[in-house]
Amino acid sequence: MLSTEYIHSVISLKIDELSFNREPAELYEPIKYMMNLGGKRLRPALCLLACDLYGADIAEALNPAIGIEIFHNFTLLHDDIMDQASMRRSKETVHKKWNQNVAILSGDTMMAMAYEYMMKTPEKVQRQVLLAFNQTAIEVCEGQQYDMNFETQWNVSIEDYIRMIRLKTAVLIAGSLKIGALIGEAPREESEKLYKFGENIGIAFQLQDDLLDIFSDEIKFGKKNGGDIITNKKTFLYLKAFELADRKKQDELIHFFSPDFTNIDEKVNGVKQIYQQLDLKNITATEIKRFHQAAMVYLDDLNVAGTSKSELRKVADNLMNRKY
Repeated sequence: MLSTEYIHSVISLKIDELSFNREPAELYEPIKYMMNLGGKRLRPALCLLACDLYGADIAEALNPAIGIEIFHNFTLLHDDIMDQASMRRSKETVHKKWNQNVAILSGDTMMAMAYEYMMKTPEKVQRQVLLAFNQTAIEVCEGQQYDMNFETQWNVSIEDYIRMIRLKTAVLIAGSLKIGALIGEAPREESEKLYKFGENIGIAFQLQDDLLDIFSDEIKFGKKNGGDIITNKKTFLYLKAFELADRKKQDELIHFFSPDFTNIDEKVNGVKQIYQQLDLKNITATEIKRFHQAAMVYLDDLNVAGTSKSELRKVADNLMNRKY
């Protein structure tokens, strides 16, 4: 199996080759800026690793993998607008650097470009790949809408939240693996196992992000601590805290998450203190481990040589061991 390091080098070279020197510059410069912010490039790497897992030439999956990465960055660009986020990967977000209208239009263009690259899938599997990608794209948008809905809803359960992050985050990771497997002409049951592996890793990954949003080094993480608290996100930490808290602490959480509470520093520090008192850091870490272990069951069940799965196992383990 090809190494993850080699896979990442192939992806980086391909992204470096993308040309955004087109007019109007105000449309394409933000796209170039967004694509060059870096990031883990996890999803295209998983697509290529899944393709390689079944002995196919990763060159056949490279364009669709790039399409996935462009789509992912499109979702981040639009998420930043909706969250009014000022920083992404330690740099100004597109709508802050330019303006909101430019960001919306550049994002729309990225969505079209993503489909352009997905169309470059080998013809024998093109229809299956496009169906999988389209379903994934729709589900990601569904997840984003649930996320926004939850900001103004008080009756959100942990089950609701897990369903939302499955859609918003996990299905794109799962879909990337499935698309790579489809291009590699893996048996259907194998592509479904890879999908479930990715789904569980994706949920664990988002829970880890929720944890890092509160307990991380801001400079290394590339985002300001407490962003989810500031935007009243009902994350796993908030929902579990509300479940475990006594009435007094519940009232404090409601107070801090009120739209009328405008002292940002007091809000973040107050909520973080409650999370620490309730041991939410360790409780969330246990939940992350549970989904990671569920993912490993699906990976172990794949009908390929154990050594062939080592790179996917390494990627999954690295995601769970992030400290920032």
